[in-house]
Amino acid sequence: MTTHSHKREDAPYWSLPGLAEGAWRAAPLLPGTIIFGTAFGTIAAQKGLTLADAVLMNALVCAGAAQLVGLEVWTNPLALGTIVSIAALTLIVNARLILMGASLRPWLGPLPAWQVYPMLLLTTDATWIVGMRYRAEGGNDAAVYLGGGLAIWASWVAAAVPGYLLGAVISDPKRFGFDFLLPIFFAAMLVQIWRGAKRAIGWVIAGAVALIAAQFIAGWWFIVIGAIAGSIAGGFIGDE
Repeated sequence: MTTHSHKREDAPYWSLPGLAEGAWRAAPLLPGTIIFGTAFGTIAAQKGLTLADAVLMNALVCAGAAQLVGLEVWTNPLALGTIVSIAALTLIVNARLILMGASLRPWLGPLPAWQVYPMLLLTTDATWIVGMRYRAEGGNDAAVYLGGGLAIWASWVAAAVPGYLLGAVISDPKRFGFDFLLPIFFAAMLVQIWRGAKRAIGWVIAGAVALIAAQFIAGWWFIVIGAIAGSIAGGFIGDE
């Protein structure tokens, strides 16, 4: 597919070709999204959710990492303490979206709020990567972000169905390596934002600190500790 012109204009705009280009740019990330969504459906079935629960959660929440982490502490029936834990974990895991949203403002900020905020609901790591790479190339068509987000969202929602059906016949998903899908998915996305070995130092530090913290601190605090360590390291490294 041939993409349309990336000539920067004074303000962001919308175009139908932009929707198609966004979906095309998201295509390399769709296989990983589908596998990731299938894994979620499988684990959801094991946790006692119904098929409707799994599909609706994917459609309305659309936050893969937070959903999988939430399922780790999910109990059936849900207790108040479990609900509080899931809410706290969701807040911690999705805190990165604050920075993603801030990075999108220079591009999408001039648009009316009614156009921007519904589109931000589709923000995931994959959607953000698609949008920021397009923006870095000089593009200014907001429809590219929407097109990429819709493609990823549709794949994520649809993948929950075969995953759920698979979960009905698999007694132990971890036996087949489903617990490795999350780190593999994020590792694959790092390729999309690779900016040289120097910029990867922060990633390495974040991962190493998180692994060490997990050995000594109970719960999911290792996520926060690793993220803070990597952010501090990245701040000192700066741009090349």
